[in-house]
Amino acid sequence: MNVKRFQVKPGSTVHLEAFDPDATPGFKDKQDAADDLAGNLAKLAALQEKLYAQGTQALLVVLQGMDTSGKDGAIEHVMGAFNPQGVQITAFKVPTSEELAHDYLWRIHKAAPPRGMVGIFNRSHYEDVLVVRVAKLAPKKVWSKRFEHINEFEKMLSDSGVRIVKLFLHISAEEQARRLTERRETPEKQWKFNPGDLKARAQWSLYQRAYEDALGRCATPWAPWFVVPSNRKWYRNMVVSQVLVDALEGMDLEFPPAVENISTFEIPPAG
Repeated sequence: MNVKRFQVKPGSTVHLEAFDPDATPGFKDKQDAADDLAGNLAKLAALQEKLYAQGTQALLVVLQGMDTSGKDGAIEHVMGAFNPQGVQITAFKVPTSEELAHDYLWRIHKAAPPRGMVGIFNRSHYEDVLVVRVAKLAPKKVWSKRFEHINEFEKMLSDSGVRIVKLFLHISAEEQARRLTERRETPEKQWKFNPGDLKARAQWSLYQRAYEDALGRCATPWAPWFVVPSNRKWYRNMVVSQVLVDALEGMDLEFPPAVENISTFEIPPAG
């Protein structure tokens, strides 16, 4: 599966209307993709073991999207293939008083994955050019400078051995309405229903424009953005898994060499 079709070209102007959230190129349906997805999940487990053993690089996965776009689902159904001891998941919520006392990237840098680990950001530093912009928590002269800050921050992480992959889970307004309704009416899903999500929905077009700017201005060779069609959850999982496989395979991961003369070591009887 070639995921280059979903990658945002650095320096381009993004129009989300040009990306079909219903698209499933390469596969007819969930069953058609099942074997490829299973193969990718097996690859992710094997590649992560090498990443962990090598201990010289890290992978950072940034998940962004409108409410109900499937960030939690992607973590569960794709990144669940990773060994939990090698994964660090951070969900960025409203900043605490301590976080607000520092620059906006302080809490992000603290959560960057150490070498050997996979770091997953459920929302991220991009909230500071999305929510902050739409909700008018800071004036344009403040948030507009942050695109450059973010690019330089991600370049620094990349130069330090962190491979960065950024995934925008793209759903339609109609699909979001269906999912919100399902949450409201399904008892075991009602705990996920947040009336605050309805306010963001009412600002859908403003968020779409904010995302377009973030995707276009922060798509770089060292931290690429992918627009993942996510109306169909199975296809979202397929694309996310392939992007992660490609990223890890591009990191030249190898197991460290064995101790010298390993075959000469005899295993003593237990004492």
